[in-house]
Amino acid sequence: MYPCIHINLDKIAENVRVMKDLTEKHHIEITGVTKVFGGEERIAQTLVNQGIKRLGDSRIENIRNYENLPCEKWLIRMPSISEAREVVQFCDVSVNSEFETLKALNQQAIQLKKKHKVILMVDLGDLREGYFKEEHLAEAINYAKQAKGLDLYGLGTNLTCFSFVQSDEEKMNRLLGLAKKYDASVCISGGNSATIHLMLENGIPEGINNLRLGESVLFGRERTNYEYLPGTSNDAFIMEAEIIESKEKPSMPIGKIGADSYGHVPVFTDRGIRKRAICALGRQDVDVETMWPVDEGVEIIGASSDHLIVDVTDCEKEFKTGDRICFRLGYFAVMRAFTSKYVEKIYEKQEIEKEKNESLYKVS
Repeated sequence: MYPCIHINLDKIAENVRVMKDLTEKHHIEITGVTKVFGGEERIAQTLVNQGIKRLGDSRIENIRNYENLPCEKWLIRMPSISEAREVVQFCDVSVNSEFETLKALNQQAIQLKKKHKVILMVDLGDLREGYFKEEHLAEAINYAKQAKGLDLYGLGTNLTCFSFVQSDEEKMNRLLGLAKKYDASVCISGGNSATIHLMLENGIPEGINNLRLGESVLFGRERTNYEYLPGTSNDAFIMEAEIIESKEKPSMPIGKIGADSYGHVPVFTDRGIRKRAICALGRQDVDVETMWPVDEGVEIIGASSDHLIVDVTDCEKEFKTGDRICFRLGYFAVMRAFTSKYVEKIYEKQEIEKEKNESLYKVS
């Protein structure tokens, strides 16, 4: 069935080993972010099998997919008050930035006779989540310390996700200083894959002991300079789509061009008559801007909700209707593909056969 996404668990496992070796040299533990693959249990298990002790996701539904795995489960998007009970039931840890949410979590934890760990987020300038004023952070810390159902686990921050403010040594020192000042140093989470570059330059001060990593673990890519790390694979996820039309057509549209679905008027270059292929795949299934053809000479021209148009004029292969074209996927492309019910997920046979001879949840 097409479209389908091929998942190479061996390559993912090797990426995890590379990243784990790098972070351990800096005394940093990884929380593996699972939202990109929708918390799919087989991939989550691969991370745990390689020694990842913490997994995090932005949605409880995804965390429930791997609730039986022997690891600490983090909710890495601030909880909604309405889901406080589920958060305590299925997550060991949650990141928080609202006083009323802390109160709701505490109430549910007491009712369920559990202790729920909380990491309080600090906004260091990216202006997404987190306490911006220190007095508000101090108030939340004091409450979490005395709340019967909560356990103050530490502090965290997030950068390069909204305003794309980059992580630097000064910001990490500020986070560390706040954690020490308020005795909240069990787990100090210094950010995401955008912090990897700073780590490699020895810019993370000792004491920052956690990073929440998704893109670097799954794709071997750090987010500051958008570079792939040595020894990693960037093709663990391959999309395969079938050609449903193959024709020669003008490269310049004929007629007055209007605005697209985003309100932008597209611009085209007249390249003469070109051979085009349409694949049964669209924006509903994948993020076109973060996918790349595997075959040289294939060029993505654009896409609508369920049609992907590619130029195959310069490709050595002779594509025809019914043939398939493969694409290497990046972070957002994989995320959308795993969200789409129309994309089949196929795991490489080598890894499937290997897992038959291993215990279900073996931790190496």
